[in-house]
Amino acid sequence: MGLRELERIRLILRGGSVIDWRRMHFQSRDEVDRFLRLCQIDTSQPEDEAWARTVLADAVEYLRQTFDYRVADAVADPEEIHDLFLYASGVKGLPRHRRIACIVLKVMHVLQHIEGRDLMHRLAVSEADLSDLVTAKVLGVAQLLRDKGLPVAEFAHSIKSRESLITKLLAKKETVAAQIYDRTRFRIITQKPAEILPVLYFLTQHLFPFNFVVPGQTENTLVSFKSVLEENPHLQQFAQHLHLDLDYEDREERTRNLFSGNTYRALNFVVDVPVRMDAYLPPPAEDTRERKNRTVFTLVEFQIMDEETARQNEEGENAHKLYKRRQKRRVLRRLSRGRVVPKRQG
Repeated sequence: MGLRELERIRLILRGGSVIDWRRMHFQSRDEVDRFLRLCQIDTSQPEDEAWARTVLADAVEYLRQTFDYRVADAVADPEEIHDLFLYASGVKGLPRHRRIACIVLKVMHVLQHIEGRDLMHRLAVSEADLSDLVTAKVLGVAQLLRDKGLPVAEFAHSIKSRESLITKLLAKKETVAAQIYDRTRFRIITQKPAEILPVLYFLTQHLFPFNFVVPGQTENTLVSFKSVLEENPHLQQFAQHLHLDLDYEDREERTRNLFSGNTYRALNFVVDVPVRMDAYLPPPAEDTRERKNRTVFTLVEFQIMDEETARQNEEGENAHKLYKRRQKRRVLRRLSRGRVVPKRQG
């Protein structure tokens, strides 16, 4: 791992946003190409290349019209889409192109999600079908992970029941219209604590782009970023080049599940996983839509921990049945405005 990997891992561990970054870390066209394919964009296909250019043009127009921002021609109309990422990484173009390319990519990142949401609402696809698509995608990578010999003791998935969805929405501080992020969840158990980061990075290389982690939805009581540096001295040389100072996490307000036991430890994060919808769309040559996006996003929660931590998480106050009991007690009190106290269960 180097600076690039360190930044990506830190983004996931703290639930940060790539919008706050000031530079990228791509070093070659091939690396950018692999990243774009993770985003479900294959620029060797004319329709994908055209769509990427459309999003780029929209981003440039937004910056010019909204802020009267001067976007250099090299960034507004690059020879290849890949060049944007190389400009933003400072390995190609003029020094000023890095800042401009970063800004353009941030707007494109937002536009891509807006377009994905819009497409999902327009398609005749059920939430169950979409869940099946993303589950098949994740389990395919899980098999690849096993084939590569990574030390994973468990890779399981679950979908919340209707009862669980209702209870969770009623228990949340937000309104009942608040979004459920973990309807589809995958639980990954490694054999040892030291194997968590390699597995996590493998997922960012084969399943989801690191920048699609949903900001503010990480609950991390398992792996501190400072401990990563302490346990890997060779990474300390990159500390001064990080986007954020080493004490940044110490100043952040940490989120913790109100119903978990005080000693419950896990890394939970949510990803907007990109999914191609070609099976629900006409062939590119017959696609008469004005906006020809072919990718949607679906929220998936990942939970990662090691075997010993998983065992401890099922003991004492951390037991799942006690978690559910605390959650239901909160729901009853909220529904009755504090007038009803649930009966004690034996």
